[in-house]
Amino acid sequence: MKIAVAGTGYVGLSLVLYLSQKHIVYAYDINEQRVNMINERKPYFKDEYIEMFFKKENNNLKATNNYEEAFKNSDYIIISTPTNYDEKTNYFDTSSVEDVIKKSIEINNNATIIIKSTIPIGFTDSMREKYKKDNIIFSPEFLREGKALHDCFFPSRIVVGDNTEEAKKFGNIMKELVMLDDVKITYTNSKEAESIKLFANTYLALRVAFFNELDTFCELNNIRTEKVIDGVCNDPRIGNYYNNPSFGYGGYCLPKDTKQLLANYKKIPQNLIEAIIKSNETRKEHIVNMLLKKGEKTIGIYKLAMKTNSDNYRESAILSIIDKLKEKGIEVIIYEPNIKDEQFRGCRVINDLETLYNTCDIIAVNREDENTEKIKEKIYTRAIFNKD
Repeated sequence: MKIAVAGTGYVGLSLVLYLSQKHIVYAYDINEQRVNMINERKPYFKDEYIEMFFKKENNNLKATNNYEEAFKNSDYIIISTPTNYDEKTNYFDTSSVEDVIKKSIEINNNATIIIKSTIPIGFTDSMREKYKKDNIIFSPEFLREGKALHDCFFPSRIVVGDNTEEAKKFGNIMKELVMLDDVKITYTNSKEAESIKLFANTYLALRVAFFNELDTFCELNNIRTEKVIDGVCNDPRIGNYYNNPSFGYGGYCLPKDTKQLLANYKKIPQNLIEAIIKSNETRKEHIVNMLLKKGEKTIGIYKLAMKTNSDNYRESAILSIIDKLKEKGIEVIIYEPNIKDEQFRGCRVINDLETLYNTCDIIAVNREDENTEKIKEKIYTRAIFNKD
């Protein structure tokens, strides 16, 4: 088959590499640099599987910034363009998704459109009605940053928001390359699939917020957080995972998805969803207060990424903490090897760990790694376990 994938972020690029193991795949993106790097087989994300698969010979894959070339004669057009949350409208900005839908219908109205971008509940139905096209299907992804392509081959589940034969055909296409003996495919209607995505991510945010509030309590009462978490999580109903305290949840998905779900609750009773979002802000304010409590004048920030061995710091909780510290008149110095500029958010950036140690009174570390041992004496961190 010929399959077009529009948008080559984490999700899109992973799908391109995954599906091109068996099908002809055209990766469409307006970013010319990304298009060139894909064609040159150069990864632009830090992801072990992506780096490995770019080294393999693959003649089924071509990237282009010409949507006509990508969409013409394609059996499926998969949309994985970004949908950032607009604080003014309290709604995902779905303009890039709709733009691809319009262009794909103009070029190839026979193609089945698969939306992988995260969207508001009810969006797929509205697109079907607006464009008089039934074969627009939402199929959410559940890929982890840094392990996105791995999760294509080893998925937790596959969800397809339609019950037609065409939907089942697509579900089988997604399943045929899976490296697991059995993976569950759930077929739903579009609103149910959209809800699955937003509620799943909001639950993950809830879990992060819960263990962060547990940690705040322990920190202020001189109780060992690790002992409490260990005892709580040995209950199999709770489980010993996703429980490492942090400076707050962040990244591309959780902040925007929780806000979109709350927006979908308009005129529907709720307390918990709103509390998750507020809890995350409270946690970041607590971290700032604890740093200020130590009375230090110069505070260092060790890396901006949310996760260990990641190069993505988009919506990272540490960014809010930097802004709050600056508002208090604190000098903030950032250690971030991935930033080549000398300034970031009005702060000095250095790429030498020894200079960071010698210059700063205290160093805030969201996630430790093999290098933080060298600056251990000045670290403030809430990470308890050696995991994300």
